[in-house]
Amino acid sequence: MTDVLDDVRDHYRTTGLTERLKTALMALGPEDQQFTPQQLGALDQFHTRGLAATAELAKLAGIAADAAVLDVGSGVGGPARFLAATYGCRVTGVDLSEPFVDAARYLTERTRQSGQVSFQTASALELPFDDGRFDAVLLQHVAMNVSDRARLYREIRRVLKTGGRFATFDVVSNGGEPHYPVPWARTPATSFLLTVDATREAIEPAGFRMLAWRDDTEVAKAWFAQLRLSGPPPSPNLGVVMGPDFAQLSANLGRNLTEGRIGILSAVFEAASTNI
Repeated sequence: MTDVLDDVRDHYRTTGLTERLKTALMALGPEDQQFTPQQLGALDQFHTRGLAATAELAKLAGIAADAAVLDVGSGVGGPARFLAATYGCRVTGVDLSEPFVDAARYLTERTRQSGQVSFQTASALELPFDDGRFDAVLLQHVAMNVSDRARLYREIRRVLKTGGRFATFDVVSNGGEPHYPVPWARTPATSFLLTVDATREAIEPAGFRMLAWRDDTEVAKAWFAQLRLSGPPPSPNLGVVMGPDFAQLSANLGRNLTEGRIGILSAVFEAASTNI
């Protein structure tokens, strides 16, 4: 398990990330300029369909203004900042990559949200929180890096209040071997895709009841097709975060979707009264 986690850390380990972000943001405004989460959306939403997917998942989950929300695998913090700004909730983000956490804190300072949004370095398999701490947990394009899915979902259930919501937006296997590298893994060694059926079979025994289940594969395909037509974005993009080969990683993700090797799943579950 430790070796796998180390490999995942290596995939997301990037040097000088915060400095690169500072440089990229100079194109949008001076160092003291306050940004909104929406302005940073092309830079900090590290998953298929970006900000739109986060907004849809939050709506599906029914995030409330007084909620305590946990974003597992929070990256550089885009979804957490968006949720806090949109719903007025308090958001905590955890990520395995210390450079990502440092960058998330910096970007949160730039949006003036540090009093409402916080981040810490932690494993999704050992969440550093008390039982029943959160009203909602979001997991976006993270589970593909986790081999022990049962433990992942048990940990999420543990930190959720009974009746709380678990919302996941995930890449799933359609039975074919993906073309690598992809955004979550440069080789199969750190890729642990499950089919949609296996995903549900892993989640529900952890103590969850399904509320919503949606196949977003066709929507994701259309999004990638539009990206190819529109060309590179005029503002800073995720290549700043993931490095110069991100275009290839993203292109392979689109190819895998188009060829039917993978799919995209959105789902929301309720934490059941009995934690199994």
